This record gives sequence, C-alpha cells and structure tokens, in this order.
Amino acid sequence: MEKVLRINVGAENGPVATIEELGAYAGLGGRAMTTTVVCNEVPPNCHPLGPENKLVFSPGLMAGSAAASSGRISVGCKSPLTGTIKESNSGGTGGQFMARLGYAAIIIEGERKTDDLWKIVITKDAVMFEKCNEYRMFSNYPLVAALQEKYGMEPGYVTIGTAGEMLMCNSTICFTDPEGRATRHAGRGGVGAVMGSKGIKAIVLDPAGTPVIRKPKNAEAFKAASRAFAQGLSSHPVCGTGLPTYGTNVLVNILNEAGGLPTKNFSVGRFEGADKICAETMVEIQKRRGGNPTHGCHRGCIMKCSGICVDENGEFVSKQPEYETVWSHGAHCGVDDLDKIILCDRLEDDYGLDTIETGAALGVLMEAGALKWGDIDGIIAMIHEIGKGTPMGRILGAGTATTARCFGIERAPVVKGQAMPAYDPRAVKGQGVTYATTTMGADHTAGYAVATNILGCGGKTDPLSAEGQAEISRNLQIATAAIDATGYCLFTAFALLDQPETMQALVDTINAMYDLNMSLDDVTELGKDILRKERAFNAAAGFTKAHDRLPLYFSRESVAPHNVRWDVSDEDLDSVFNF
Repeated sequence: MEKVLRINVGAENGPVATIEELGAYAGLGGRAMTTTVVCNEVPPNCHPLGPENKLVFSPGLMAGSAAASSGRISVGCKSPLTGTIKESNSGGTGGQFMARLGYAAIIIEGERKTDDLWKIVITKDAVMFEKCNEYRMFSNYPLVAALQEKYGMEPGYVTIGTAGEMLMCNSTICFTDPEGRATRHAGRGGVGAVMGSKGIKAIVLDPAGTPVIRKPKNAEAFKAASRAFAQGLSSHPVCGTGLPTYGTNVLVNILNEAGGLPTKNFSVGRFEGADKICAETMVEIQKRRGGNPTHGCHRGCIMKCSGICVDENGEFVSKQPEYETVWSHGAHCGVDDLDKIILCDRLEDDYGLDTIETGAALGVLMEAGALKWGDIDGIIAMIHEIGKGTPMGRILGAGTATTARCFGIERAPVVKGQAMPAYDPRAVKGQGVTYATTTMGADHTAGYAVATNILGCGGKTDPLSAEGQAEISRNLQIATAAIDATGYCLFTAFALLDQPETMQALVDTINAMYDLNMSLDDVTELGKDILRKERAFNAAAGFTKAHDRLPLYFSRESVAPHNVRWDVSDEDLDSVFNF
C-alpha cells in the first residue's frame, strides 16, 4: 500500500484522479490514516456537507495480508451527525481489495459542479469515471445487483443508498461482503451523506491481476506470529466459541441479566421479551431453516460472527443482525418479533441507514406517542418513509437528537448528537464514560468497557460503581484507536485483554509485515497519538469538556432493576485524556 489516490470531484468535466506517493502519510493505515488526513486537510469549522470536507477511505495496515481477521477498513471525515471528527469502521471486501490495489488511502475532495451522479471504477491499471444517473435513488441491493451485472461478481462494491444520496445525517456507506451482498456498512456518523455530497454513488474495486494475498517483508517471522495470533483467538471463549456460535447477539441475555439492556427508551434495564429476540433463539430458528449462524464478514476472519439469516422458505433475508440492531428495534422499542427485526436490518442496509441511530430515533418517536410501544409494523413503515425521504422520514433520517427536538422530548439518549448503543450507562458505567468522552459521540466501539464491566475480559470490575471507570475507558480508548489503525477486527480485543502472548503476536505480525521493530509501548503511543489529533480537531471545531457529558436525566432518573443513577464525576470524565 504505497499510494494515495486523490479524486477531485470539482474538475470542469467531472471527477479527475491523481495518484501520489505516501509522503507525510507513510506508515499510516486505517484510523491513523483517516484521522491524520482529516486533521491535516479539513478545516475543523467547515460544514460537513460543504466542499471543504473530505472523505477518506483507508484499509488497515494488515488488510490484504494472510493474518487472521485483519481485513477492516476505516472511513473518515467531519461528521454531519455530530460535527466532530469521524472514523467509521467496516468489514466486507473493501479493505482487502483496496490493499491489493496498492492504495493506502482514497481521498475524495472538492465541490461537485453539477447534480450528476458518478461511479468510480478502480483496477490495477486505471481509475475511470462514468456518469451513472440511471442509478439515481437506487437503494443498495438493486444498485449492487446492477453493478454486478455489468462488472461481475469478482470486484468489491462501495455504494450509498437513498439516504446517502439525500444527504441524511444518518446514512451509511455500504461495502459488499465476500458473497457480493450489500451487508457490511461504515454505519455511524453520516459518512454516506458526505459521499453523496461529492456526487459519488458507487466505487468499483476490481483487484483482478493483483496478488490474492499481500506478501510480508519477513515471511517466516510473519508465518510464526500469525499462527500464534490465530491460535490465541481460537482458544479464547469469546473469540473462539461465543462469537462464532452465536454472533454478537449473544449479549441480549447477558445484558438483560445484568440489568443493562435499555428498554423502552432507556426507562428500565430489563426486557421481558428478551428470550424471544436473543441469540440462542435466533440460532435455533436459523439452523432449522437452513441459515448459517457462523459466517465471516471478510475472507480470513476466524471469529465469523456475522451470520446469515433466511426466511421460512430458506431464502436469504439479511446478515445476522448485530446485538445493537436487535436491541435498537427490539427492547428499545418494546418489540419481540425476531423475524421483523431481521427485516428491519435488511431494509436499513438497503436504504443505507445506521441501525443504531434509526432504532434509537424510533424509540424517541414512541416516547413522544407518535408510535405505540411494540408497533413493529409502524416501525417498518417509518423505515420506508426514511428511505423515500418523506417529511417524517427526513426528520428521522436526521438522527435521534433531531427527532427529539422536533417532538419536544428531553429523554434523547445522545452525546454530541449521536445515539447511545445498547448498554445503559447507569448499569454499565465504564461504557457510560466512553459514551461521554469519546471523540465521536456516543460510540460503544470507541472504548468497549463492557468487556471488563460485564464479560470479565482483562479483569473484572463492578459495572454499577463509578470507581475506576475513567481509567478503564481511557485504556480501552487508546487500545481501540491503535487496533483500528491495524485493520484487525476490534473483537480481537477480547483475547488481547486476557492473553499477553496474543497481544505480542499481534505486534509481531505488524513487525514482520513491514520489517519494523515496534514494541507494545509503540502501539500504545500510536493509539494516544490518534486520540490527541482527534481531540485537537474537535477543540478547533468548538467542542469543550462541557460536551463530554451524558444528558442530565441519566443523573436524575434511576434505572431498574438495580435502581442506580449516573454518578461518575465531572472530574473523572475530565481525567480520561490526561496522558
């Protein structure tokens, strides 16, 4: 990955491409690359949908290699949803195919001159642009099908659905999975709207003629380190057993038991219908129908948590919904109909909507009385309204905070304009610290304290106590930023927290891949550097420590069954980035 591809959408006759050497961006990948480019090249005070913003794609450093679970890609920009810097992470074919094509970054910049839509076709020999107005208001599934009819099944496809085309703040960028389905998404922060603002409807990544696997600089050392890393993942109970068997939805029963499953817009911490939407029920049904609970979102993943869901006739419906998706349309909205929750996942992938933000906004709509709790058919109708861009759909498509403002609701579970995922911060307080302080709005993946608070990975802490939670979140946010730079799946962190030898093996794979001599301290410093840059960007955009707070009602209202409130002090929150 020795090149940067710049695409200027503001040229007189349509987009033009320039291929550059890495220069100052040498040695960067994934989140380290997207954060650095955005910090260097995007004015912090710009409008996210204006010409000054840039959209950056970057595969992680290990993407395209033979290392296990290493194919992730980062998408970066200034977020239309939060106004902060944003990195959104995805699986699928995009990271591996970009890496095989030799690009460490694709930077889309400039101001479109017309309302034409464009597709970009990237091969090993050329970068081509074609108008594609015939795809206007295509959703992702039919768009990918049309592209596959023209270019075949071998390329990877990067697309936006109708939500991104309409510049909705809650819009995703879709990456096709290994079977060519429109199931993997850079979901959070409205990155799809930025792609839409540049007039790019689709990117075709065709790696034909490139090596299937990128070769490491030190093959023998890489082979040994990769083997040790894979063995560590396979031997860990979460990475090697829980995720491959049940997917992330295994957390429904775990969080419900812990009293941290937010139900009916974070009013209580347990859902009486949890057993109907849990992973155990989903897997039993899907096995009976011929679905596949164990499936990798990209080639080479050994955790294989994505799964494939089929209907009663054995026909594909959607990927296995993530825990956060099941929660946001299930417990959060008082719904226990698993098949219709899976349909919601399909529809939101198709329109290009973040499932967390969409479900959270719908729960606020129920809080306002515009829908009844448990009305799954009403939820489905509202998703179609978002996808079509009706007035109500535009409100919901702008996100949870906007929906709450429009309906006069205080109880909006958001930080910096982004909705909280599926963990009540009063019952999982380390996660609450991450929600409050992360650079990207309420984001569970930025520092997944559930690992320590609930699952006991890397030690066990009392999730109901405020003590020590700032330190836990700090360490996890640093580690996460570094992992996001490598291209390794974040779920490897469960093993890394418990197995020092697996963490060392991860570092050894990077060293062997690039002929480096990094230490564990160097990896930690990489994570810190990323966070420093992101914090500096946000500060220049007008964000202060006053924005690193949860909504006040979490301190005012206790949550059953433990009847606890949010009580992490402002001083503790302000200490998270003291490094």
